[in-house]
Amino acid sequence: MTNDAAFTPTRHAALERLSAFLPHAGKDYAAKRNYDLPEQGHPHVSGLSPYLRHRLLTEEEVVEAVLGRFSTSSTEKFIQEVLWHSYWKGWLELRPSVWSEYRNNLDAELSRLSQDPDLAEQVAKAEQGETGIDVFDGWMHELRDTGYLHNHARMWAASIWIFTLRLPWELGADHFLRHLLDGDPASNTLGWRWVAGLQTRGKNYVARASNIEKFTDRPIGSGLDRLARDPAPLDAPPPPSRREPPAGGTPRPGAVTGVLLTEEDLSPRFLLSALREPPVAHAILNSTHQRSPRGVSAPVADFAAGALADARTRWQDKMGAPGPEATDPTVIADWAQALGLDQVVTAYAPTGPAARALSWLDTLLAERGIALVQVLRDWDNAAWPHATHGFFRFKERIPDLIGHLQR
Repeated sequence: MTNDAAFTPTRHAALERLSAFLPHAGKDYAAKRNYDLPEQGHPHVSGLSPYLRHRLLTEEEVVEAVLGRFSTSSTEKFIQEVLWHSYWKGWLELRPSVWSEYRNNLDAELSRLSQDPDLAEQVAKAEQGETGIDVFDGWMHELRDTGYLHNHARMWAASIWIFTLRLPWELGADHFLRHLLDGDPASNTLGWRWVAGLQTRGKNYVARASNIEKFTDRPIGSGLDRLARDPAPLDAPPPPSRREPPAGGTPRPGAVTGVLLTEEDLSPRFLLSALREPPVAHAILNSTHQRSPRGVSAPVADFAAGALADARTRWQDKMGAPGPEATDPTVIADWAQALGLDQVVTAYAPTGPAARALSWLDTLLAERGIALVQVLRDWDNAAWPHATHGFFRFKERIPDLIGHLQR
């Protein structure tokens, strides 16, 4: 089984990948998941992350498919890996100011780049894969060329960026977010914080030459002797206190309704099931370009646009007349007013650019006497409240989440 095909931004492609990977989701995945094998097409991982990120395929569907073939114990490692998506989103949703702090610090680092030519040159060499640490440079080229990196490679690359190259972690996280097809505020930001020693305070992830040589088949080349041997974790204030989990909204029966798709959730069956009457129209609000102040790569923009188009094609006969595809919430507010809508119903957007755009849209619609209703998935409602501490405490709740599937 290989995953060397390009990532096609459709649900059909997601289901094909899932079907191809299912036979390998048990002991094979548990034994070989840590191997970074780009020349073999990363055969021991699923390649589903770009689809899960946009919910062309949901965590719930993947877990259901796996449990239809394996026992919980034999596929435990893969289920846990899927549920990291839910955990990271829940953790950030309970502490959204961590994302705001990251963006503020990123703005400060980008400003410093414009004033410090030496730092700008070092960052450019790292981003372009010209550091002289050959294996790191290979990861940077793969990231740019494919929009993907194996999870182990992401950890190694982030560690080298922070502790060997001694570059600001926020700039590295931004580089990943601009180029990863599966880049999202929760997994990306918190993953970089974890490597730096900020997420689990005082415990950083150190890239070791022996570990890299064991688990990757890419050319090692030169430069591994430069890796920081025993770097101290970065220091920062502790995370903020948790807020209450979001409740989501409920569509009003009898209201003239429009449906809004965002790049955060492109499996709208649950959304349409929440409506008593069919919607009269639908529109798209795409905030992908807002993932970074520097914009995103063309492959990232194209994947998100293609995924949105695929969702519209699959569901347009259930969502009413097609409306605009916009990046500006004002366009959506004007559309809703022109149609005489009472409410615009959309999937709840977790912390990040789409959530910010929906907050702005909420204000614009309220000025026009129109409600914005964000419907929360049952899965998220069940999972996110348990992202209170580290993943190992969250992991204790996995049997409850699996039980949620069976109700």
